Amino acid sequence: MRCPFCQNEDTQVKDSRPTEDKSAIRRRRFCPACGARFTTFERVQLRELMVVKKNNRRVPFDRHKLERSLDIALRKRPVEPERVERMINGIVRRLESMGDGDVTSEQIGQLVMEGLASLDQVAYVRYASVYRNFREVSDFERFLGKMSGEESDLAGQA
Repeated sequence: MRCPFCQNEDTQVKDSRPTEDKSAIRRRRFCPACGARFTTFERVQLRELMVVKKNNRRVPFDRHKLERSLDIALRKRPVEPERVERMINGIVRRLESMGDGDVTSEQIGQLVMEGLASLDQVAYVRYASVYRNFREVSDFERFLGKMSGEESDLAGQA
């Protein structure tokens, strides 16, 4: 592993342990060249995922892009980082178990919407406003009206 500070390629692992949700290995590393310490995470990747965009362009799946979009939606919301990490891991596992490794950006967006709906309603609306490309206040009103209708349908079934 290359040192992120001095680019030395000979770093040493000082400690390894699984993350809390057991989805990755956390490694504390030391660089003998510059003395820096840093942490890396090692995750199992079942298959190489390719995202098919709306314009049919194919790009490699980027977990960090998913994390960043959720960070934006959840900014200043009272949601524990562990719950967000579990949600991301669940989304990635579901994507990896789909078909041949090609997933559409719509499938990813839908899985994120499902996860956010149960995680935080405000973040769900924030994400939906970008994902569904809201342009006017009336778009929000329609979306919130549908949400209210779904909640009353669920309350009626209970």
